[in-house]
Amino acid sequence: MTEQYRILIQCNDEKGLVYKVSSIFYHRHLNILSNNEFVDKNYNKFFMRSVVSGEADMEALRNELLAVLPSNAHLEVIAPRKKRIVLMVTKESHALGDILIRYEAGELDAIIVGVVSNYDVLEPLVSKFEIPFYTVSHEGLERDVHEQKVLECLNSFGDIDYIVLAKYMRILTPRFVNAYADKIINIHHSFLPAFIGANPYKQAYERGVKIIGATAHFVNNDLDEGPIIAQDVIHVDHAYGWEDMQRSGRDGEKIVLSRALKLALEDRVFVHSNRTVIF
Repeated sequence: MTEQYRILIQCNDEKGLVYKVSSIFYHRHLNILSNNEFVDKNYNKFFMRSVVSGEADMEALRNELLAVLPSNAHLEVIAPRKKRIVLMVTKESHALGDILIRYEAGELDAIIVGVVSNYDVLEPLVSKFEIPFYTVSHEGLERDVHEQKVLECLNSFGDIDYIVLAKYMRILTPRFVNAYADKIINIHHSFLPAFIGANPYKQAYERGVKIIGATAHFVNNDLDEGPIIAQDVIHVDHAYGWEDMQRSGRDGEKIVLSRALKLALEDRVFVHSNRTVIF
């Protein structure tokens, strides 16, 4: 069967990059199935995602591409595979349940290697999908001690491509974030950067907003300020109390999180500075 490869390029922009890269694909008898490129003129940065098919020596292809790209280029030559992900949860089931249903239906190109929680509340739900569930309780533990136990649990899974915080309601320390840089996807129940922190629906209600939203983003060391992957909004009016906004918002949260996860699994997300380029 003909192999497919994803080629991801991020580098300084210069003339002729698309031509140079495409020429290598042509001379290696690789068929371009899809191609997207973008230039951020403010930073003089070039981004390109290509999907090609054919038989290729991946290391030789990588070396040939690097030879024609600027010296600072970040290049990935990826043979698509099911990525290994871990879901982290607390007590809320809506975001977790949506991902599990999509997973069961074969919509996610991934293997969920485990679900980790600081409570055992959601174990009965996860067990229905025959996915391992791990409770790492925080009760009676200092934050750094509990986090170390969570990291040990994650390390037991081996390689992890992404950690999905499906309403995991604990703040992660820089040690944790740095261990999985650009690999932690969070859903925030607000249209960031507005209403960060606790109970954003109550904040939104008190401000009299006419739209509420949800934001999926990579986690960094600034609370709720990591690079944004996906967002959506829901229209509300004066008749909505903050509890009504919360109920409506949960629908948006689960859809936005699953959308962001799918983009990441398909290698469509480039992180640059504190922004993303999405193809």
